Amino acid sequence: MTLKIPFPDRTQAGAALAERLAQEGGWGNALVLALPRGGVPVAYEVAQRLGLELDILVVRKLGTPGNRELAMGAIASGGVRVMNEDIVRYVHVSKAEIDGTVAQETHELQRRERAYRGDRPQPVIAGRAAILVDDGLATGATMRAAVQAVRQLGASGITVAVPVAAPDSVAQLESLADRIVCLHLPHDLYAIGRWYENFDQTPDWQVVELLQRAWNRGEQPA
Repeated sequence: MTLKIPFPDRTQAGAALAERLAQEGGWGNALVLALPRGGVPVAYEVAQRLGLELDILVVRKLGTPGNRELAMGAIASGGVRVMNEDIVRYVHVSKAEIDGTVAQETHELQRRERAYRGDRPQPVIAGRAAILVDDGLATGATMRAAVQAVRQLGASGITVAVPVAAPDSVAQLESLADRIVCLHLPHDLYAIGRWYENFDQTPDWQVVELLQRAWNRGEQPA
């Protein structure tokens, strides 16, 4: 497949990423985990091309009080919580403030889980290789939390796969993930959307549609 930059859309980016992953081979019973919402169209193409189970890993950033963009940690599907203790100490966040933020973000995480997953159980991660997929990495904070979450849930190996990423973000992930597959590493990333011709927000209905399509294709929980 000819790699076109900017990518036409997430679907085409996912198809190109899937081809790169297929060339590496040996994925066995790996689980493809999409980071909603933008990562789902990309991951759908990966799972379909490799013949692997597709699921989601919902990650919610824990913003500090008064500065929600500054992450003091994150929570993820499966009841995982990852804290950035340096930030907690630096901004003097109290336990009550942490608990309040966790409760708020847990509510939103559970809402998204219900909206996307319905009654489908969480996938089995322990003892399996996981391929974490998003539409790109800017700061990489969400993906770092996702990697740590999947590690805590017992994944036997973790691959981060994205169409485009900032080199600094990839460098920070190299000590956390076992493998990183990225199609394009521009030094002037600025924003992920710049590297897509169509970067419209992925709506909830599309996330649900793609997941149901994958699950109905016979990808049953392990």
